[in-house]
Order: sequence, then structure tokens, then C-alpha cells
Amino acid sequence: MISLGVLTTYIAVVLGLMVIPGPATLLTLARAVSDGRRTGLATGLGIAVGDLFHTMMATFGLSALLATSALAFEIVKYAGVAYLIYLGFKAFREKAEILDMLTAQSMTPMRAFRQGFFTEILNPKTALFFLAFLPQFIHPESGSVIGQFALLGAIFVGLSICVTSLLAVGAGSISGWLRRHSKVGRWQGKIVGAIYMAVGLRLALQQQ
Repeated sequence: MISLGVLTTYIAVVLGLMVIPGPATLLTLARAVSDGRRTGLATGLGIAVGDLFHTMMATFGLSALLATSALAFEIVKYAGVAYLIYLGFKAFREKAEILDMLTAQSMTPMRAFRQGFFTEILNPKTALFFLAFLPQFIHPESGSVIGQFALLGAIFVGLSICVTSLLAVGAGSISGWLRRHSKVGRWQGKIVGAIYMAVGLRLALQQQ
């Protein structure tokens, strides 16, 4: 259904974005450091379920769009390329972010799950990212569009759970390493920006 080359590229890009310290990464680490591994794991799971929600919304919305008009779907894909490149430039030019592991009030695993979930689903930037990112790896000629979306979404959520679980388990040593290597914050935006721009430019050239 989806070629091995496309899947490999997709997984590499998703992992690259997930392992760079970002809001989801720092929230998971902060909760695990403050309240232990279980709370950190619950936070990561909540974030992953939020990602699943955005995947479902993108899947049904964009699949319906494709069923209505192939041209409209192509327009959305090109708009997504432009948005990814815009995100790349914006992230690249942002000032260094301080990787401050803030210890908030103590929180139970259930509350941490809800916090991670609602933080993710109520973030409009996350919704826009899914709408821009997922269509770039969808090829209608390769079979069921809904099936392709479902596969990509399942991979994204699965990787999210794996990465946040590893972060929660190793929270103490990871947060300590981030504190000792404050220069990571200076390069965070540049690395994320480079990934966004590379994906956007590659897909734009590939689609011409």
C-alpha cells in the first residue's frame, strides 16, 4: 500500500522531530522528574492519545476532501509544503529556548494523562501540523487513502508512545544531561527548523 521508501522516510522524520526537546518532550520529562515514572508515562500516553485524535480528524477530513476533488487535495498538499517550510524558517530563527525542567505541583497519573491529552488536542498548531504533514506521504494511486492515513497515524502514535515512555523511564538522567548541556537549547530551533524545511523542500521538488 505504502512503499517501503516512503515509510522509511516518514519514520525517520517523525523520530527526528520527537527526539528533539520540544513541548511534549519537556512536559513528559517534567512530570516524570516531579512525580515519578508512572506519572511521566501517563503524561506521554495522554499526548499520544491526543495525537491519535488529530490523526483521525485529518484522516476523515482529508479523505472526504479527496473524494470530492483530487485537485483540492493537491492544493492542500502544496499548502502543507508551504506551511512546513514556513515552520522551518520560523523555528530556525527563534531565539534559544531555555531547557528549564520546571517542577510543577504534584499530580496523579490520571490528572497527568488528562493534562497531556488536552494540552495536545487543544493546540491549534498541532492540528495544523497534522493537516500539513500527513498528506505529504499519501499517494492515492497506491491504494486506499483512509488505509494510508490510518497506517501513518498508527505509526506516529506508536512512535510517540515509545519515545515518551523511554523519556519517562530515563527522566532523571535525561533531564540531568539537558541541564549540563545547555547548548542543546541553542540548537533546538535550528535542528527542528532544518528538518521542517528539508521535508518541505524535498516534497515540493518531488511533486513537480
